[in-house]
Amino acid sequence: MSALRLREWRLGPGQPAAVLDQFTDEDFAFVVDDRGDVHIRSRDGRFYLGWFPQGRPGGPDEGWKIAVSGTAEEAGYNVSFTVMTPAEVVAAAVTAVLGTSRPLTCA
Repeated sequence: MSALRLREWRLGPGQPAAVLDQFTDEDFAFVVDDRGDVHIRSRDGRFYLGWFPQGRPGGPDEGWKIAVSGTAEEAGYNVSFTVMTPAEVVAAAVTAVLGTSRPLTCA
């Protein structure tokens, strides 16, 4: 058995707070809709995170959506995770995306 190097893997959605607690009211706007879905956007409107505990309407297995709008020079991107993706995995992705942003200085 030890030759198989068996491992235990984190499964199930986990606690969404691991993701949601990364956002502050100062930099992000929060909305909880009538379905209980959570929508978070950056104050400049370029970043979006959606959490859909029962699945996103029109995308029944989509539980998380991250999107960053592009610019005139570069395309944006988005990534989705299923409702059963561990929140810790989504939190790591959010941490990576937020780490790529920086405040712009106005001249």
